[in-house]
Amino acid sequence: MTTEIAPAIPSGKRASTRDLILDHAYALARHDGLEGLSIGTLAADVGMSKSGVFAHFGSREELQLAVLDAGSRRFMAKVLLPALKHPRGLPRLRAIVANWFEWGREHQSGCVLLSAASEYDGRDGALHDGVVQQQSGWRGELQKAIGQAVQEGHLHADTDVEQLAFEIYALMLGLHHDAGLFGFDEAGRLTTAAFERLWRSWKP
Repeated sequence: MTTEIAPAIPSGKRASTRDLILDHAYALARHDGLEGLSIGTLAADVGMSKSGVFAHFGSREELQLAVLDAGSRRFMAKVLLPALKHPRGLPRLRAIVANWFEWGREHQSGCVLLSAASEYDGRDGALHDGVVQQQSGWRGELQKAIGQAVQEGHLHADTDVEQLAFEIYALMLGLHHDAGLFGFDEAGRLTTAAFERLWRSWKP
């Protein structure tokens, strides 16, 4: 007698329902953060029962992690992937920043990734670890692009890759912060000027 093992990959219908729930959860988290996600509110939002939502996400934490992953994938698709069409070096690095600007414009009312960083930076557990992994991965992509710019001779040969990645990230945090409080146009103007000075300071 053999025992059948259910396939690990959800059926098409189940997968589409899960994606629908995740899309709604992502929209809610943009405004309320991952900690603000409520299974009850989400179930009502998608017209399902709580048990129906739990059938796709076994726990609130599993749902939160899935939303974090969805946010990361959306960010990479918007910011990194289009930039890879540009030549290696400073053109690609500047394209990454330009795409990041557009992400900031579209998410000035709430960014799941930045909210998660502030929500879980002082905690332990799977969500903290997930945020650290996401943020470290993105910092690594920045460092890779900076390293290529050094190799192409677009930046100083002794450029501190880690330091420049930190400075880029710090300026983008400033953009997100000011855009939400004072409006994107003014925040974008100031951040653009800061970036031009930053590029000049690292050029040979």
